[in-house]
Amino acid sequence: MFEKNRKSNLSKTLSVIFLSLIVVGAFSYFVSGRKVSKPTPQINAPNVLLPGANGNDVVPKPQQLSADFNINNNSTTSVAKSAIPGVVGISVLRVDGGSIFDGNTTEKWGVGSGIIADPNGYIITNNHVAGGKSKQIVVSLSNGKNVNGTTVWSDPLMDIAIVKINMTGLNTIPLGDSSMVQVGEPAIAIGNPLGLSLQRTVTSGIISAINRTIKIDTDQGPNYMEDLIQTDASINPGNSGGPLLNSQGQAIGINTIKVTSAEGIGFAIPINIVTPIIRQLVDTGSFKETYMGIFAYDKEVMPYINSNINVNNGIYISTVDKNGPAYKSGIKECCIITHVDGKPVDRMIELRSYLYSKKPGDVIKITHISKGKTENLSIKLAEKKTDGLLTR
Repeated sequence: MFEKNRKSNLSKTLSVIFLSLIVVGAFSYFVSGRKVSKPTPQINAPNVLLPGANGNDVVPKPQQLSADFNINNNSTTSVAKSAIPGVVGISVLRVDGGSIFDGNTTEKWGVGSGIIADPNGYIITNNHVAGGKSKQIVVSLSNGKNVNGTTVWSDPLMDIAIVKINMTGLNTIPLGDSSMVQVGEPAIAIGNPLGLSLQRTVTSGIISAINRTIKIDTDQGPNYMEDLIQTDASINPGNSGGPLLNSQGQAIGINTIKVTSAEGIGFAIPINIVTPIIRQLVDTGSFKETYMGIFAYDKEVMPYINSNINVNNGIYISTVDKNGPAYKSGIKECCIITHVDGKPVDRMIELRSYLYSKKPGDVIKITHISKGKTENLSIKLAEKKTDGLLTR
């Protein structure tokens, strides 16, 4: 959908303006043989936090709660009892290319967590847990059974991956509506801190903030994770990919990273971004991602990028792929998209979620402002191609 590599001058400007913190993923411990080494995060860099505000939602409604869950009993105990069977451990065996001359350290296991989203074996986790190349993926269920899994879709920019195991009748965690999350409400995290020896550990706290943006340096350049949910529920190495739950036992987020230079600052990816992906996988067995060909900013970020640009509503288009559908339909740089198919769009997560619910070849109607003039146009979405470029 959108190109994610930022220009170096933007990175420098934001780093100067904002307080730099150290962020690491709630990543796994790596195991070589039986020896457990220190955590080795794939995302580990200075970041900035930008304040945000809740926007309008354009994603499908949440799933219903499981039948055996009492919605009137909102205690942490009841939520944990209901959700724990739907939390898995995910162990990933990777080959360490830098250790080809050392036979004892060429293979390393990484451990994370996952959320069973469908009884037929679709599991949500982080890209840094199960994305990329791996030799083997083992999913550990709450009943003690270990099953081989396969990553069927992943996105390194969103830090989301979907793992499939060949089983049916699995316990699931209902997916909530992250657009309804409010600051101050209870939050419960479940995962495998420090590896499978402490699997399905439950921690609780509150929602500290919503719509946070964090700068992270990756192997492919600076990346900005937007619209994150901030919580003070403890998130530790191995919690990555596990659920952040509300008081009704619904997954409202996917635990992903924490700030190491302060206590009680962790982040989760809003669950709404992955809901349409799961639904398409369940319905069709595959997910074909649409491509629009733009790169855009939330309106809250714009004052720090260019104070001369005022965005009251919508998202600001800074870059357009001249070979992409948006450019061919008339979208240009500096345009502001305000509506998609008649629905207001003020945040990137809203646009992403809506595009994930579409298929290549679908036509969407865009309302945008160009040079002060409001225009309507249609865009025929293409299929995203994996060509080494980080695009949306």
